[in-house]
Amino acid sequence: MTSTAPSPPAPQRIAVVIPCYDEALTIGKVVQDFARALPGARILVFDNASTDGSGEIARRAGAEVVLSPMRGKGNLLRHVWHVVDADVYVLVDGDDTYPASAVGALLERFERDRLDLLIAARLERSAHGAFRPFHRVGNATISGLTSLLFRTRVTDVLSGYRVLSRSLVDVVQLRTPGFEVETEMTLQALSKHLAVGEMPVDYGARPSGSYSKLSTWSDGFLILRCIFLLFRDYKPLVFFSGLAAVLTLASLASGIAPVRDFVSTGYVLHVPRAILAAGLGVLAVVCLTAGLILGTISRLHEETIELWRRHLADRPGRR
Repeated sequence: MTSTAPSPPAPQRIAVVIPCYDEALTIGKVVQDFARALPGARILVFDNASTDGSGEIARRAGAEVVLSPMRGKGNLLRHVWHVVDADVYVLVDGDDTYPASAVGALLERFERDRLDLLIAARLERSAHGAFRPFHRVGNATISGLTSLLFRTRVTDVLSGYRVLSRSLVDVVQLRTPGFEVETEMTLQALSKHLAVGEMPVDYGARPSGSYSKLSTWSDGFLILRCIFLLFRDYKPLVFFSGLAAVLTLASLASGIAPVRDFVSTGYVLHVPRAILAAGLGVLAVVCLTAGLILGTISRLHEETIELWRRHLADRPGRR
């Protein structure tokens, strides 16, 4: 009886996805740099309704250009999720601030540690002038808040250079429309117990004439709002228990005077305070109950996600 040797695993299908909105000065170089760094990968530029001919420049540089007319990076990435089929996704901005030369090391670390999301962290090795005023502080604040709320350590939640697994693309359903999508992607990955890592890379300044589309204040507010909503949705027991604790303390503080009145005289003289204390106490009980119910639903959702991931992993050709 002859034995058949197992066939070697199929090579990983790698897609380099480059979101692009008015990056005519840099998009051609980014496409060429990644084509040289990953000669076997698909290079796809998703043109987010550019008005400066970026899509045509990317096409001449050798990229597959996909028109993605709904403005906003989150909307664009949902489009990517629907139309790009790959085993590994390299996501990188088209502004030529991230080094294509680092992609080999990123992919090696990604495969070695069997990660679902590898973030190329910029803060340790950024060039002078690469960050606008307040952007570094804002990034550190958002990353610190994420680390605190989700009990992990991330230093650059806003990085636009990252490697994603097919599992992440399958189970992370993006909802936000704009630049807050990187934060949402990271938080959803953490909440769904996907393997997340960071690796420092060099980060350069934009070339003269190129400008960032990120608004310090409005996008910063949207990112903080995104963290708040995702913490509520994916950590409901902690969120509503904390809210219940705050309401309980407020109820006790409001009720001190009415209780003292009753103990001393047998009457409640501070009636408005007594009503306020009772209302706050009821709200605290409601919040705690909501947290317990939603926490149970969240755990069932996590179990469903895990079963879905196992089902996807059993499909042929999946890692």
